[in-house]
Amino acid sequence: MSAPTHTRPHPAPPTGVDIRLPWWAVALPALGFAALLLLILNPAQAQAASGDPVLAHFLEWIQRALPNHTP
Repeated sequence: MSAPTHTRPHPAPPTGVDIRLPWWAVALPALGFAALLLLILNPAQAQAASGDPVLAHFLEWIQRALPNHTP
């Protein structure tokens, strides 16, 4: 004779979804979106780089400073 098995009753499915986010999880993406939107909508504040291209000179200086490894 086999022994009866006792099964646990399944918990009732939740009636509603209860998701709680910290305040910064909503505020930071919203703030970033607003900042990018303002940059797109107001391009008058953006200025084109003019004059001496500092980055190009810096990269050229690094290239000259590194040893040449060509065979």
